Amino acid sequence: MENLKAKAYDLRKDVINMIMAGKGGHIGGDMSVMEILTTLYFKEMNISPENMDSPDRDLFVMSKGHSVEALYAVLAAKGFFPIEQVIREFSKFGSKFIGHPNNKLPGIEMNSGSLGHGLPVCVGMALAGKMDKKDYRVYTVMGDGELAEGSVWEGAMAASHYKLDNLCAVVDRNRLQISGNTEDVMHHDDLCARFSSFGWNVISADGNDIDALYEAFETARTVKGCPTVVIANTTKGCGSAVMENKAGWHHKVPTQEEYEQIMKDLDARRARLIS
Repeated sequence: MENLKAKAYDLRKDVINMIMAGKGGHIGGDMSVMEILTTLYFKEMNISPENMDSPDRDLFVMSKGHSVEALYAVLAAKGFFPIEQVIREFSKFGSKFIGHPNNKLPGIEMNSGSLGHGLPVCVGMALAGKMDKKDYRVYTVMGDGELAEGSVWEGAMAASHYKLDNLCAVVDRNRLQISGNTEDVMHHDDLCARFSSFGWNVISADGNDIDALYEAFETARTVKGCPTVVIANTTKGCGSAVMENKAGWHHKVPTQEEYEQIMKDLDARRARLIS
């Protein structure tokens, strides 16, 4: 697990290099979601380049598609494509490595970016799995700002109605969105109580702690008769004081000076994990 925790910081560096090369990207959410994606792809989900066409593979949808840089970094580390290619081609004219998930790339199930679509699509995937008597599980990651979309709650109702215990949603609860604090833009009150009222099993976890996330996902596997949501409490811009808890880093390219400090901060935190 220590190696996996260190990997999350290595992947953050890949994201920073990607954004610097592509001159754009949603850096704050990339940093907050990294442990979530790392845990899913390296500890939890049955998905790899070898089985990506198997009807029995687990399914993942990045509903908060603007954090695609983190997804590209994790998929590259998993072996779906070379990270050097991603950094070289990201956000360039004609590239498949665009600023939101592109299902022309291996390992990506669907295009996303218009917020509120991931959970309803995953409800359909999970329901199909039940109908076909498949054992696969379905996962999606949503942003907390995304929860203002009404389609999220329509999907939540349907998932509970059909008792989709093969569905696990994750909310990246970093409390910031492009226009400021989520509670000022569209407050969520108690998200645990809200999802519970829709008939979901709810787990609250530290979303930047791989141990806590792994325990949450393993618990979700044992729940029967209803879907599970993990409220992953995270820090936007996690990894460097330059970015942390600052709404302005929702979408921003670091200056050269900021880049150098961010990389130093990431190295320092990684070193503490493996010391």
